[in-house]
Amino acid sequence: MLRAIEIIWEALPSLLLGALVTLQLTAVSIFVGMILGSLVGIIRLSPTKPLRLLARAYIDFFRGTPLLVQIFMIYFGIPPLLRAIGLTLPLNQWTAAIVALSLNSGAYIAEIVRAGIQSIEMGQREAAQSLGLGPVETMQYVIFPQAFRRMIPPLGNEFISMLKDTSLVAVIGFEELFRKGQLSVAQNFSPFQIYSAVAFVYLALTLLSSQFFGLLEQWMNPVERSKRRAVSPVISPET
Repeated sequence: MLRAIEIIWEALPSLLLGALVTLQLTAVSIFVGMILGSLVGIIRLSPTKPLRLLARAYIDFFRGTPLLVQIFMIYFGIPPLLRAIGLTLPLNQWTAAIVALSLNSGAYIAEIVRAGIQSIEMGQREAAQSLGLGPVETMQYVIFPQAFRRMIPPLGNEFISMLKDTSLVAVIGFEELFRKGQLSVAQNFSPFQIYSAVAFVYLALTLLSSQFFGLLEQWMNPVERSKRRAVSPVISPET
């Protein structure tokens, strides 16, 4: 028992460094995926049929194929493909991981955005149009802010899923949390202890992320915000 604790303690600094890299990888991928997914989700609602079909093809491909295959396609497949047409693109492990995870996340976020926008009542659009707002202003100031509050729970789930899916980039040698665990196992030949520690680090990260998104959802809830305003002290100006 003491030996197992000693092994985990020795590997812990490396695992924590890998956890930091995992968080960075997840945050960047979700951020890029949010931008891409928002654009694709809005295009999915476009009246232009070719644009809708193009967005649907992107979503179906990245949701319908395994993320592991996408990582291999991007890291091992794109450089030779470009060299075949006379182009050279240096693609390191970090860039390949970000591209693969962002494209995959963007496909799922696009459907979250589309569903969130469609959940807003038609009366909101009609009220905005009656005030003289155009389609862009209506989406920016009326529809999207309300839809975003409803998107928070599924976006939180997507963040947690991406946090765990980052372990797949270990197959291309990227040293995130799981890869750090593999390297530690190769050094001390104690797979159960090390992988148990890796599992608990992932568990801690997912629990903290779940708690954060729960607090964010509560903070952005209009009912809770009105309650906070009601109980906050009112300071009157001095006369």
